[in-house]
Amino acid sequence: MARILSIDYGNKRVGIAVTDPQQIIATRLTTVPTHTIWNFLNEYFQKELVEKVVVGYPLQMNNEASEAVRYINPFLKKFQVQYPEIILEIFDERFTSKIAFQTMIDGGLKKQQRQNKELIDGISATIILQNYLELMRNKELI
Repeated sequence: MARILSIDYGNKRVGIAVTDPQQIIATRLTTVPTHTIWNFLNEYFQKELVEKVVVGYPLQMNNEASEAVRYINPFLKKFQVQYPEIILEIFDERFTSKIAFQTMIDGGLKKQQRQNKELIDGISATIILQNYLELMRNKELI
């Protein structure tokens, strides 16, 4: 079985998480500067079999896309051109940064560690992926 990779795409940084090959557990992989995402993906896809990429899509409370989609949409289009063989899905990422921050507090991280935006982005990608996996499992049960 192939992995599922998730992306929390930001203007400065991209948080990345991945499943195990059995697609059971989401794990934080890394955070990379946005301008290096294509190099990272090329190298990662050469090493690992990935069947699907889930990209966090920022929606507002009224379900309309937030202002951040202006730089996410071009990424999505380019991804589909560069990797047509990989399934691309968008997934509602509302509140993931807040949940990531609370997770850091609950995990006992000190204030200075909680200010690490790279860590927050990586945890956010993990939350996006874990929520996606849970949704897919719940759909199988119905």
